[in-house]
Amino acid sequence: MSELIRYIAQNLVDHPDQVRVDIRDEDESFTYELRVAQEDLGKVIGKQGRTAKAIRSIMAASQTDDRRARLEIVEE
Repeated sequence: MSELIRYIAQNLVDHPDQVRVDIRDEDESFTYELRVAQEDLGKVIGKQGRTAKAIRSIMAASQTDDRRARLEIVEE
């Protein structure tokens, strides 16, 4: 899943070398922290959050286990 998130983000931003995905494994969920350059934050979020919502939808569709997956977008 982290490779998929990284691939999508790297194709959206101007600084693909600064894209990083960290995973926090919690009791009932996974939290994927997508880190991008400050200049690219708007490109990953999109207008009214549409791009971020689309990434989250792809995550939900490709989920294989019962644990919930969350996406947090963080600026570096």
